[in-house]
Amino acid sequence: MLKLLALGTLGYVGYRYFSHAQGHQGHAAFAPGQTSEGNRHQVRDAGPEAMRDTPQREWTETDEASDESFPASDPPATY
Repeated sequence: MLKLLALGTLGYVGYRYFSHAQGHQGHAAFAPGQTSEGNRHQVRDAGPEAMRDTPQREWTETDEASDESFPASDPPATY
């Protein structure tokens, strides 16, 4: 039981170290400056420039239309 507790503590410390070392702060979806006090519902602007992390691949028209339609329940018309 003591070994399991030590392993869990080590895992937690490692997680905190690596998450802090990456330097990401704030919400995962928002670029710096995207959130504000008046943004009560926490909805970011559409487009890759409003994202915290840059996309791993080229941003397509379908990606843009899908991002602009979020959080609507209907898919964009370009599908």
